[in-house]
Parts: sequence; C-alpha cells; structure tokens
Amino acid sequence: MPRPRSEKARQSVLEAMRRALAADGYEAVTIEGLAESAEVSKQTIYRWWPSKAAILGEALLEGSVPGADVAVPMTADLGADLRAWFSAMSDGLARPEGVALARALIEVTAADPELGLVLNERLAAPIREWVAERVSRGRADGDVRADVDAAAIADQFIAMASYSALIGQPLSAERVEETVVRLLRGIAAG
Repeated sequence: MPRPRSEKARQSVLEAMRRALAADGYEAVTIEGLAESAEVSKQTIYRWWPSKAAILGEALLEGSVPGADVAVPMTADLGADLRAWFSAMSDGLARPEGVALARALIEVTAADPELGLVLNERLAAPIREWVAERVSRGRADGDVRADVDAAAIADQFIAMASYSALIGQPLSAERVEETVVRLLRGIAAG
C-alpha cells in the first residue's frame, strides 16, 4: 500500500512548479529541478504524479492562474469595454508566463484530456462571466440584439486571447479595433 502524501511535501512540489513555470517556462521544468527546489526526492514526485503535466495541472487547479486575474471595469460604452478587455487580456497573456501557461495547457490537455478540460474551464469561466454580464448590460441598454449568444462571443474572446498567448505577442491596436468593429456590427441591435 503506498504511503499517504505528506501535505507539506505536496504543497512544496506544487509551489516549486509555479515558481519554475513563472521563471523559466514549462519547457524548462524538469522533475529533477522540481525535486531539488521542493526539497523532496524524485521518487516522492513519481510516486504521486505520473508526469510534470500532472503536477502542473494540480498546481494550477489549486493556485493562481497567470492571466486569469484581468479585471476590466464595465462602462456605458460597449465598444470601449470590448477594446479594453481585448487589450488587457492580450497584454497579460503575451507576457512570458502567459505564453508558458498556454503552451503548457496544450501539453497537459494532450497528456490528460480530462484534466485539460477542467483547467481550460477554470481559465475560461471568468471570461464567460465577464462577457455574459457585458452582453446582458448591452441588451438592457438596447445596444445588443436579444438573440446574441454570449457563450459564442466568449468563445471568440477565448480563442483570440489563446492565440495571442500561443504566439507570444499581444494583439495590435489595429487588430483589436478591427475585431471590435466587426463584433459590434454582428451583435448590434437595430
């Protein structure tokens, strides 16, 4: 029967993963490096996790997620709010830790599709909530058609933010403007 996890050692490994991801990116993370940083043996890590992807998944599920804390206030101007959201999210995800996270999520999802779905949902939930609230306000103000699917719009926000992170570049002001103009054209009331 395997020994139960030491919570202190477990937390140490998860924190070592978060630090390593932020400092060097997922590609540079090694089990040896995690063990050294967490002051545990490699055997301890392998006993509890099958891969570094599994460690990352658990670390992200329990800790903070880079880029998930973007807060964009809502104003009376739908277009300005959408521009502000795209700019803030794109800038946040274009930082090295955002790029590392996006690429690591691809690897986690490939290694463990179920964990990947949970992690991707955790990242997407704040975006979906913001979009749903902003679309609802737009409907109430008469700016957005009643038949607009907020989830479909949120998926577009997520796709563009993910693409920005994957290529490691923020969306240009021109790209943000073109996206917002086309989006508003597609959802505008009247």
